Amino acid sequence: MQRLFTRDTPEAYRYFTRGLDVEKIQREPWQRRWWIYSRELFVRFTMRLSPARRALYAFAVIFTLVGMLELFQGVRLTGINLFPFDAQLPLPRWTPGTLKLFLGFIAMQLLMFMEIADRLSLKSELEVARDIQLAMLPRGVSILGDSRACGLTRPANTVGGDFYDILPLPDGRVIVSVGDVAGKGSPAALLMALLLAIMRTLVDEGLESARLLARLNVQIVRHSPGSRFITLFYAIYDTTTGQLEYVNAGHLPPLIHRKDGTFERLTSGNIALGMFEGSTYESHHAQLHPGDAIILYSDGITEAENTAGREFDESGLSATILAAGTHEPEQLGRAVLAAVDEHAGDARLGDDLTVLVLSRN
Repeated sequence: MQRLFTRDTPEAYRYFTRGLDVEKIQREPWQRRWWIYSRELFVRFTMRLSPARRALYAFAVIFTLVGMLELFQGVRLTGINLFPFDAQLPLPRWTPGTLKLFLGFIAMQLLMFMEIADRLSLKSELEVARDIQLAMLPRGVSILGDSRACGLTRPANTVGGDFYDILPLPDGRVIVSVGDVAGKGSPAALLMALLLAIMRTLVDEGLESARLLARLNVQIVRHSPGSRFITLFYAIYDTTTGQLEYVNAGHLPPLIHRKDGTFERLTSGNIALGMFEGSTYESHHAQLHPGDAIILYSDGITEAENTAGREFDESGLSATILAAGTHEPEQLGRAVLAAVDEHAGDARLGDDLTVLVLSRN
């Protein structure tokens, strides 16, 4: 209780009044300072709320004040014992219990004040973490010989567990991958950063695909909680021949959209990473011909639900690809995200959204 008023409350106050010109206020007459401090705190606090919550807060404050006025019984002379004298002073009178209600309201305001300061401070830290997380991922369109690739991701919360990578190799080939850590939020984001760092380190060792994922799986088992696992589609793309060597560790089958408009699903795969230390993985092959495109995506795309509980599903993804009428990676990726948003409508998306498009001209 002591820390509540000696540490927590001052910290919350400093958070909301950050940037306040204290020197200017100190030059004001003493009787105006408390009013300036109170006004600035109230304004800065309310402006940190969203518009809808700000309106709800204003509703609560106004109705509290109106209720206090209705409980007001006027001003009456009240005897006050000022030792050694007695005096009759005109003081406001209220319905019995009004003071208790007002003190309860003030206590609730103080509690909300400190809780919102903590949450906003945490949100600011998470936004920095999101910037760091996004900086780890390649941005924009990557030119890969006669091919182009672009990945897009959008977390359900401030940070997320989805990731993608486009990593050129010294021999001219390119690694393209999309992964999804079980869960979302900060725990998934931490594990995502761990996996991406380990994977890029193993790539530098020159391991072939299946062996790399086996090594990656061992590290994930050893350094992550037992309740967590990661799905990963990992492929090496030959920019000269269009040959794709891939290993699928429990991830959703990517779609290849052929030039003639047909779709092909890459269904071959193995178990997700982080489940068993002795898991083994096999590599498979596919071919991208000129005019083809491969679309990698996370389950947040196909499992996005609308208000009626209907999922976007792979059929929605296929229809979006056909309707887009282009294999330009960034344009097609944004069309997929827009289609998911349109499908979800007012429903809150419960998972991260990630899509990576690799197209051969």
